[in-house]
Amino acid sequence: MRFIASLAVVTGLAMAAPLGAQAASLHTDWEKYKATRAFNHLSADGQRAMVDILNAKQVLDSGQTEQAIPALYDATKRLTAAGKANAKFMAAETTLHPAPQHPAASTHVPGTTPVTWIPVGGEIVGSETLAPEKKAAIATANTQLKTGNTQQAAQSLQVVGEDADFIMALAPLEQTQGAINRASVFTEARNPKAASAALQQALDGLVFVSEDFAETVMPHGGKSASHGK
Repeated sequence: MRFIASLAVVTGLAMAAPLGAQAASLHTDWEKYKATRAFNHLSADGQRAMVDILNAKQVLDSGQTEQAIPALYDATKRLTAAGKANAKFMAAETTLHPAPQHPAASTHVPGTTPVTWIPVGGEIVGSETLAPEKKAAIATANTQLKTGNTQQAAQSLQVVGEDADFIMALAPLEQTQGAINRASVFTEARNPKAASAALQQALDGLVFVSEDFAETVMPHGGKSASHGK
């Protein structure tokens, strides 16, 4: 019903325009709808937690520890909130089928036990033959996604249209929480190198899947899927 209703709204908006304008308007509105739908799968708390992790790692890599503590605390709090929200699902890593653009390391052995996955971010990918303005729009959208600005990213992608794909980043909840806990212990012990290494383990644990694959396993429109409870 949501798909039909959205298409009806888009069609209705274009009815009063000339035929050529209708086609352009429909294309723009439909691509914007697809991008927004894809981004709506993301966990807001999960996105912010990844920003916290990246910020903490940057501080730790500069040799500081005290300044990293608030970001690690926020990451822990936000991941806990993400684990209680609807934007999650249970699956064994062996069933996730990583996107070709982001394959797992050759030495990585996927887990066979179902765990909780949180959609914490994503990346827009386009072909090398795209026009410069479309490549620039993708770069802008990716920057906005990294900071959790999904609405702005969807706006930026309007000029790209269907020439781009959305690759979603999934974080294993318990594994990521464990890495942050280790990083917090090392940070409080004034060991920034070990703390940064723990956070790198969290980042290395991300699995990237195609948006089409995500559609088959994740809750829609904020509703809880049966396997996500």
